[in-house]
Amino acid sequence: MKIIIVGAGFTGIQLAKLLCSEKNNTVTLIDNDDDAIRHCSNMVDCTVINEDGNDLEVLIKAGIEKADALVCVTASDEVNMITCSLVDAVFPDILKIARVRNYAYYAKTTQAENKRTDEFTSKHRPLYGINYMINPDVEAAEAIVTAVENGAVGNVLTFDESDLQLTRITVNEGSSFDGITLKEIRSKTEVTFLVAYIEKDGETSLPAGDSIVNAGNVLGILVHKSDIPELLSLCGSEQKNLRRVALIGAGRIGTIIAEKLLAHTKKARGLSKIFFKTRNDIDLAIIDSDSELTKEASERFPRARVICGDATDENLLREEKLTDYDLAICATHNHELNMILSAYLEKKGVGQSISLVTGGDFVTIGDMLGVDVCVPLRDTVVDSIMSHLRGKAVKEIHTVNSGELEIVECEVGTGSKASGKLLKEIADSGSFLVLLSRSTNGEQYSIASGNTQFYPGDHIVLITQADNSKKILSFFAGKAD
Repeated sequence: MKIIIVGAGFTGIQLAKLLCSEKNNTVTLIDNDDDAIRHCSNMVDCTVINEDGNDLEVLIKAGIEKADALVCVTASDEVNMITCSLVDAVFPDILKIARVRNYAYYAKTTQAENKRTDEFTSKHRPLYGINYMINPDVEAAEAIVTAVENGAVGNVLTFDESDLQLTRITVNEGSSFDGITLKEIRSKTEVTFLVAYIEKDGETSLPAGDSIVNAGNVLGILVHKSDIPELLSLCGSEQKNLRRVALIGAGRIGTIIAEKLLAHTKKARGLSKIFFKTRNDIDLAIIDSDSELTKEASERFPRARVICGDATDENLLREEKLTDYDLAICATHNHELNMILSAYLEKKGVGQSISLVTGGDFVTIGDMLGVDVCVPLRDTVVDSIMSHLRGKAVKEIHTVNSGELEIVECEVGTGSKASGKLLKEIADSGSFLVLLSRSTNGEQYSIASGNTQFYPGDHIVLITQADNSKKILSFFAGKAD
């Protein structure tokens, strides 16, 4: 693919790194900031242009007419939107993705898109010429709510039409899994599960049967939602009922989280029935030191208890009995404070904690501090953009930690080299691991085994090294559309 990225900030550079790590990608990064361009030149091996990315002549010089995709991630929402609109007017067939931080822009565009009929959509260009609009706040809030609904046992990845989920669980000292090999783990339980990855000594890798699991290691475990309590117990953890939830931060992300948690139109399913009951049952307290934000929250969420104060104030914690809560969600704009506050509240008695952090590098720090779930804001945006860049065969992509591994949901293509083969015939230890499979006539995913056979149209979920992802995807899906 040929991809042009406008904006050389963290997201632009991270996207360029991931795309350049794959063979057959040509990446051009454009920014008008001298320092950003200099930094990018030292970080990524791609074409770098120091000019205005919203200038059509600059884009043409960069080869926009032959590009497959344009990704606009500058600091300005307006520049991102205008650039996509400009390119759409001249080159409508190019895929255009824009990061839009302003929630008002995003919400209005989403509402307008939802109102359009299928007939209207098929005859008209996308609004603003943007095929996919990515809002960081929405991506992060949805990730946090997903974690809450699945018991806040760790970063959770769910799959459509399936009760299976990939859960990140820490092995505690003295637990049943402490000090044994991965192949010995299966003898500890009759529960069907699959270890997708292991985090050990600061590195994340695909599992090997002879790998020894020690206290402090983190396992990415694929398991049925109802079986998570048993695996938690084997890892030395215990899941509690998450009825009383304290949300620290009444800003945009906090507001979206509260809206979703208090939504009364959707009933909880699966594991949520055990730990979360229904959303109507939640006892939500919203805490923020900004009086204007708490006033707005009080008016917007009459069912919630809204408190104006500093969540680090011990007197406030004691008076409001916040340390008795089952879960604390720290979602302020100060991401370092979120981690520290999450760890502090757990030490004070809060059952579990979720912290909004800047990026994947902070997940490891959060683990060391004892935070149950860290949701990296930047990584959720990168994952969303990468999913849209992979082509029609790819449904979603999720990076693990700092992007060392990628989890890919894709469809087996007609030109796939895996077509007609059993998994044990094509397995490549250390290269990839197929986690789930669903046949064309199947309704739900199932955990893949050596006898799983693949056919065109089947859906699979696999995990692989990020720098090997494009090759493995080509093997299963065939040439990306």
